[in-house]
Amino acid sequence: MLIGPQNSAVADNLPARLRAVRARIATAARAAGRNEDSVTLLAVSKGHDAAAVRALAQLGVEHFGESYLQEAGPKLDALAGLELCWHYIGRLQANKTRAVAERFAWVHGVDRLRIAERLAAQRPLLAPPLNVCVQVKLAPDATKGGASAAEARVLLAAIASLPRLSLRGLMCMLPEGLNAAQQRARFDAVRGLYAELLREGAALDTLSMGMSGDFEAAIAAGSTLVRIGTALFGARTEALGVNDA
Repeated sequence: MLIGPQNSAVADNLPARLRAVRARIATAARAAGRNEDSVTLLAVSKGHDAAAVRALAQLGVEHFGESYLQEAGPKLDALAGLELCWHYIGRLQANKTRAVAERFAWVHGVDRLRIAERLAAQRPLLAPPLNVCVQVKLAPDATKGGASAAEARVLLAAIASLPRLSLRGLMCMLPEGLNAAQQRARFDAVRGLYAELLREGAALDTLSMGMSGDFEAAIAAGSTLVRIGTALFGARTEALGVNDA
Protein backbone atom coordinates (compact mmCIF):
# COMPACT_ATOMS: atom_id res chain seq x y z
CA MET A 1 0.00 0.00 0.00
CA LEU A 2 1.27 3.47 -0.87
CA ILE A 3 0.84 6.42 1.42
CA GLY A 4 -0.56 9.03 -0.95
CA PRO A 5 -1.17 12.19 1.10
CA GLN A 6 2.43 12.42 2.21
CA ASN A 7 4.01 12.25 -1.22
CA SER A 8 4.31 15.97 -2.04
CA ALA A 9 5.75 16.69 1.39
CA VAL A 10 8.11 13.75 1.02
CA ALA A 11 9.48 15.08 -2.27
CA ASP A 12 9.91 18.58 -0.86
CA ASN A 13 11.91 17.30 2.11
CA LEU A 14 14.09 14.80 0.25
CA PRO A 15 17.08 17.08 -0.52
CA ALA A 16 17.56 18.08 3.12
CA ARG A 17 16.96 14.57 4.40
CA LEU A 18 19.39 13.08 1.89
CA ARG A 19 22.08 15.60 2.84
CA ALA A 20 21.58 14.78 6.51
CA VAL A 21 21.78 11.02 5.94
CA ARG A 22 24.86 11.30 3.77
CA ALA A 23 26.52 13.52 6.39
CA ARG A 24 25.79 10.95 9.10
CA ILE A 25 27.17 8.14 6.94
CA ALA A 26 30.33 10.16 6.29
CA THR A 27 30.78 10.98 9.98
CA ALA A 28 30.28 7.36 11.03
CA ALA A 29 32.69 6.13 8.36
CA ARG A 30 35.39 8.62 9.36
CA ALA A 31 35.00 7.66 13.01
CA ALA A 32 35.62 4.05 12.00
CA GLY A 33 38.68 4.98 9.93
CA ARG A 34 36.85 4.29 6.70
CA ASN A 35 36.08 6.17 3.51
CA GLU A 36 32.44 7.17 3.18
CA ASP A 37 32.48 5.75 -0.37
CA SER A 38 32.89 2.28 1.17
CA VAL A 39 29.25 2.44 2.33
CA THR A 40 26.43 2.13 -0.20
CA LEU A 41 23.16 3.89 0.56
CA LEU A 42 20.13 1.75 -0.24
CA ALA A 43 16.97 3.89 -0.11
CA VAL A 44 14.05 1.82 1.18
CA SER A 45 11.20 3.17 -0.92
CA LYS A 46 8.40 0.83 0.14
CA GLY A 47 5.31 2.78 1.09
CA HIS A 48 6.19 5.66 -1.21
CA ASP A 49 5.19 6.16 -4.82
CA ALA A 50 7.19 6.37 -8.02
CA ALA A 51 7.30 10.19 -7.86
CA ALA A 52 9.19 10.09 -4.57
CA VAL A 53 11.65 7.54 -5.97
CA ARG A 54 12.13 9.62 -9.10
CA ALA A 55 12.80 12.71 -7.01
CA LEU A 56 15.44 10.90 -4.96
CA ALA A 57 16.99 9.40 -8.08
CA GLN A 58 17.33 12.90 -9.52
CA LEU A 59 19.41 13.72 -6.43
CA GLY A 60 21.86 10.96 -7.30
CA VAL A 61 20.56 7.89 -5.43
CA GLU A 62 20.78 4.71 -7.52
CA HIS A 63 19.87 1.86 -5.16
CA PHE A 64 16.28 1.33 -4.00
CA GLY A 65 14.74 -1.39 -1.84
CA GLU A 66 11.25 -2.85 -1.89
CA SER A 67 9.56 -5.46 0.30
CA TYR A 68 6.13 -6.04 -1.25
CA LEU A 69 5.75 -7.31 -4.80
CA GLN A 70 2.20 -6.02 -5.23
CA GLU A 71 3.47 -2.51 -4.53
CA ALA A 72 6.83 -2.84 -6.24
CA GLY A 73 5.62 -4.07 -9.64
CA PRO A 74 3.77 -0.93 -10.75
CA LYS A 75 6.55 1.22 -9.33
CA LEU A 76 9.22 -0.60 -11.33
CA ASP A 77 7.05 -0.28 -14.44
CA ALA A 78 6.62 3.47 -13.94
CA LEU A 79 10.36 3.96 -13.47
CA ALA A 80 11.57 1.58 -16.17
CA GLY A 81 13.24 4.42 -18.07
CA LEU A 82 15.61 5.18 -15.18
CA GLU A 83 18.85 3.30 -14.58
CA LEU A 84 18.10 2.20 -11.04
CA CYS A 85 19.31 -0.83 -9.11
CA TRP A 86 16.40 -2.57 -7.39
CA HIS A 87 16.91 -4.66 -4.25
CA TYR A 88 14.30 -7.00 -2.80
CA ILE A 89 14.64 -6.77 0.98
CA GLY A 90 11.48 -8.47 2.24
CA ARG A 91 11.12 -12.01 3.53
CA LEU A 92 10.60 -13.97 0.35
CA GLN A 93 7.94 -16.66 0.01
CA ALA A 94 8.50 -19.57 -2.36
CA ASN A 95 5.44 -18.72 -4.46
CA LYS A 96 6.75 -15.22 -5.18
CA THR A 97 10.31 -15.95 -6.24
CA ARG A 98 9.71 -15.73 -10.00
CA ALA A 99 8.83 -12.04 -10.04
CA VAL A 100 11.84 -11.24 -7.86
CA ALA A 101 14.17 -13.37 -9.99
CA GLU A 102 12.95 -11.65 -13.13
CA ARG A 103 12.80 -8.02 -12.00
CA PHE A 104 15.32 -7.33 -9.24
CA ALA A 105 19.11 -7.06 -9.26
CA TRP A 106 19.64 -8.02 -5.60
CA VAL A 107 17.89 -10.19 -3.04
CA HIS A 108 18.67 -9.66 0.65
CA GLY A 109 17.38 -11.99 3.28
CA VAL A 110 17.79 -15.43 1.70
CA ASP A 111 17.81 -17.87 4.61
CA ARG A 112 16.56 -21.11 3.02
CA LEU A 113 18.06 -23.24 0.27
CA ARG A 114 14.66 -23.74 -1.35
CA ILE A 115 14.36 -20.01 -1.97
CA ALA A 116 17.86 -19.83 -3.47
CA GLU A 117 17.18 -22.80 -5.74
CA ARG A 118 13.98 -21.26 -7.04
CA LEU A 119 15.67 -17.92 -7.67
CA ALA A 120 18.43 -19.66 -9.62
CA ALA A 121 15.98 -21.68 -11.69
CA GLN A 122 13.78 -18.67 -12.45
CA ARG A 123 16.47 -16.08 -13.23
CA PRO A 124 16.24 -15.29 -16.97
CA LEU A 125 19.10 -16.79 -18.97
CA LEU A 126 20.02 -13.48 -20.61
CA ALA A 127 19.94 -11.47 -17.36
CA PRO A 128 23.11 -10.88 -15.34
CA PRO A 129 23.49 -13.08 -12.26
CA LEU A 130 21.15 -12.21 -9.41
CA ASN A 131 23.10 -10.79 -6.46
CA VAL A 132 22.26 -12.63 -3.22
CA CYS A 133 22.92 -11.98 0.46
CA VAL A 134 22.28 -14.61 3.12
CA GLN A 135 20.39 -13.37 6.17
CA VAL A 136 21.96 -14.41 9.44
CA LYS A 137 20.51 -14.29 12.94
CA LEU A 138 23.10 -14.83 15.64
CA ALA A 139 20.80 -14.19 18.61
CA PRO A 140 17.25 -15.34 19.40
CA ASP A 141 14.53 -13.18 17.88
CA ALA A 142 11.17 -14.67 17.01
CA THR A 143 10.23 -11.67 14.86
CA LYS A 144 13.12 -11.93 12.40
CA GLY A 145 14.16 -14.55 9.88
CA GLY A 146 17.70 -15.67 9.38
CA ALA A 147 20.12 -18.56 9.57
CA SER A 148 22.43 -19.44 12.42
CA ALA A 149 26.19 -19.30 11.84
CA ALA A 150 26.30 -23.04 11.15
CA GLU A 151 23.27 -22.90 8.87
CA ALA A 152 24.69 -19.89 7.03
CA ARG A 153 27.92 -21.74 6.22
CA VAL A 154 25.98 -24.62 4.67
CA LEU A 155 23.67 -22.27 2.80
CA LEU A 156 26.52 -20.13 1.47
CA ALA A 157 28.31 -23.19 0.11
CA ALA A 158 25.13 -24.39 -1.59
CA ILE A 159 24.34 -20.99 -3.12
CA ALA A 160 27.87 -20.65 -4.47
CA SER A 161 27.27 -23.72 -6.62
CA LEU A 162 23.94 -22.57 -8.07
CA PRO A 163 23.78 -21.11 -11.59
CA ARG A 164 22.66 -17.56 -12.32
CA LEU A 165 23.25 -16.40 -8.75
CA SER A 166 26.12 -14.24 -7.52
CA LEU A 167 26.76 -14.75 -3.82
CA ARG A 168 27.71 -11.35 -2.40
CA GLY A 169 27.61 -11.49 1.39
CA LEU A 170 25.63 -11.41 4.61
CA MET A 171 22.60 -9.44 5.70
CA CYS A 172 21.13 -8.95 9.17
CA MET A 173 18.33 -7.08 10.92
CA LEU A 174 18.32 -6.19 14.58
CA PRO A 175 15.30 -6.30 16.86
CA GLU A 176 13.96 -3.00 18.08
CA GLY A 177 14.73 -1.68 21.53
CA LEU A 178 18.47 -2.37 21.68
CA ASN A 179 20.77 0.31 23.06
CA ALA A 180 23.86 1.44 21.16
CA ALA A 181 26.17 -1.05 22.87
CA GLN A 182 23.80 -3.93 22.17
CA GLN A 183 23.46 -2.88 18.54
CA ARG A 184 27.22 -2.76 18.12
CA ALA A 185 27.64 -6.18 19.76
CA ARG A 186 25.13 -7.78 17.39
CA PHE A 187 26.71 -6.16 14.35
CA ASP A 188 30.20 -7.16 15.53
CA ALA A 189 29.03 -10.77 15.76
CA VAL A 190 27.89 -10.74 12.14
CA ARG A 191 31.08 -8.98 11.07
CA GLY A 192 33.06 -11.67 12.90
CA LEU A 193 31.26 -14.41 10.98
CA TYR A 194 31.89 -12.53 7.73
CA ALA A 195 35.61 -12.31 8.53
CA GLU A 196 35.74 -16.04 9.33
CA LEU A 197 34.08 -16.87 6.02
CA LEU A 198 36.58 -14.72 4.13
CA ARG A 199 39.47 -16.51 5.84
CA GLU A 200 37.89 -19.81 4.86
CA GLY A 201 37.92 -18.76 1.23
CA ALA A 202 34.38 -17.44 0.65
CA ALA A 203 34.21 -14.84 -2.12
CA LEU A 204 32.15 -12.19 -0.36
CA ASP A 205 32.19 -8.40 -0.58
CA THR A 206 28.97 -7.18 1.04
CA LEU A 207 27.75 -6.68 4.60
CA SER A 208 24.15 -5.46 4.41
CA MET A 209 23.68 -4.14 7.95
CA GLY A 210 22.00 -1.10 9.43
CA MET A 211 18.70 0.74 9.08
CA SER A 212 17.49 4.19 10.07
CA GLY A 213 17.72 3.54 13.80
CA ASP A 214 21.08 1.78 13.93
CA PHE A 215 23.09 2.40 10.76
CA GLU A 216 25.87 4.31 12.51
CA ALA A 217 26.58 1.34 14.77
CA ALA A 218 26.49 -0.89 11.70
CA ILE A 219 29.03 1.27 9.88
CA ALA A 220 31.28 1.21 12.92
CA ALA A 221 31.13 -2.59 12.76
CA GLY A 222 32.01 -2.70 9.06
CA SER A 223 28.73 -2.50 7.13
CA THR A 224 29.18 -1.88 3.41
CA LEU A 225 25.48 -1.25 2.67
CA VAL A 226 22.88 0.49 4.83
CA ARG A 227 19.13 0.21 4.19
CA ILE A 228 17.57 3.58 4.99
CA GLY A 229 13.86 4.36 4.75
CA THR A 230 12.44 6.54 7.52
CA ALA A 231 15.48 8.82 7.80
CA LEU A 232 15.11 9.64 4.09
CA PHE A 233 11.38 9.63 3.47
CA GLY A 234 10.09 10.47 6.93
CA ALA A 235 7.94 8.46 9.32
CA ARG A 236 5.19 6.38 7.79
CA THR A 237 1.62 6.95 8.93
CA GLU A 238 0.91 3.23 9.31
CA ALA A 239 2.86 -0.01 9.79
CA LEU A 240 3.56 -1.70 6.48
CA GLY A 241 4.84 -5.03 7.78
CA VAL A 242 8.15 -6.67 8.48
CA ASN A 243 11.58 -5.46 7.43
CA ASP A 244 10.65 -1.84 8.07
CA ALA A 245 13.85 0.11 7.49
